[in-house]
Amino acid sequence: MKKFSKGHHSSLNELNITPLLDLAFVLLVIFIITTPQLSNDLEMNLPSPRKDKPASPPPKINRITVEASGRIALNDQTVELPALKGTLVALKSSDPETTVVVRGSPDVDYQRVINVLDALQQADITKVGLATETAQ
Repeated sequence: MKKFSKGHHSSLNELNITPLLDLAFVLLVIFIITTPQLSNDLEMNLPSPRKDKPASPPPKINRITVEASGRIALNDQTVELPALKGTLVALKSSDPETTVVVRGSPDVDYQRVINVLDALQQADITKVGLATETAQ
């Protein structure tokens, strides 16, 4: 059996705490840096809602329906394409925020819907929606 020197045994009895102290100092620095950001001392003056303003009525939505037969209906009234342009211009002049929803029949010729959208563009109506149906 080998004999171990006394000096070798003494180094095993001592615990090296230098890496532990390094870790403690690093954690201390991290906590010192991050703690000021955790507390938010920013004072803000938020606006309160005004109760004196009357509720505005919901906007009137005009509906254009394009059927497969070529029939165009504006708010359930049949109109021809040239007359539709004039009607849309009149709607736009009476209400600058005119909203229109276009609904095409599932088997309508796509060009007919494009003609209606073109009439909306010529009347300078920008609030246009396309109605869709979900497949079942």
